Amino acid sequence: MKGVFVTGSNTGVGKTTVAVEIVRFLSQKQNLKVRKPVETGCSYGDTAKGPKDAILLSGACVQKEPLSVVCPYRFELEASAESASNDAGEALSLEGLVKACQENTKGSFVLVEGAGGLYSPIAKMALNSDLAASLGLPLVIVTEDKLGAISQALLTIAAAEKSKLSVLCVVLNQISKNGLSNREAICAYTKTPVISFSLDRIKEFCLEFEKLLEDS
Repeated sequence: MKGVFVTGSNTGVGKTTVAVEIVRFLSQKQNLKVRKPVETGCSYGDTAKGPKDAILLSGACVQKEPLSVVCPYRFELEASAESASNDAGEALSLEGLVKACQENTKGSFVLVEGAGGLYSPIAKMALNSDLAASLGLPLVIVTEDKLGAISQALLTIAAAEKSKLSVLCVVLNQISKNGLSNREAICAYTKTPVISFSLDRIKEFCLEFEKLLEDS
């Protein structure tokens, strides 16, 4: 399977925002498909709140697929995927998630977005790292550019290495402007490439990311 697995150093670091821009850029140049196999915090009925991350990813992709294919597992409880599926009385398995990610993707570059951080439980007795390993995809680790980013990024890289996962890059997501030098500091402690992302330099980020893919 060819593609990348987008994960975060924590929840709420902006991995969907980063993933959407990668999809928007790359899907104009190649056959790309997106998968957000499971999303929590969804509801149904008159006050339906759909899988917002999957909707954003799907909307950015040139190649349109049914939302049920992009995100087949949706749960109402806003918690880890394992907890949310248990709450719904549904046994969510790693095998089921792998199958959902691989379905109808032959010959495509596939961007898979996980749920939560790398070590967040995503299925019964399975973490995001287990899904990435089962798919054989390199990681794109998104971390928010703020105080504490150095530790979060290095810890996630170490966790990936422990799980024998390859890391394509760390994306330092600058949600708000700051005077920190996190990129330089992270680079001093790892050989993993670090790319800065902000909404005012999306094109530059995408070109850097594309170059990394070409060189990998």
